[in-house]
Amino acid sequence: MRELAYLLEGLRCSCCHAENTLWIDLAAGLVECRECGQGALVPLGAGEEL
Repeated sequence: MRELAYLLEGLRCSCCHAENTLWIDLAAGLVECRECGQGALVPLGAGEEL
């Protein structure tokens, strides 16, 4: 089975400043801090050329 959420190592939450607590859920297009719960939507297909 494929993992749907991945730890974003080396990054720090801009809200609570905790390091190595950000996870990205590729299926939902969401990044979330597991420490404080802050979340952000990620536009799918970001960085692709038109």
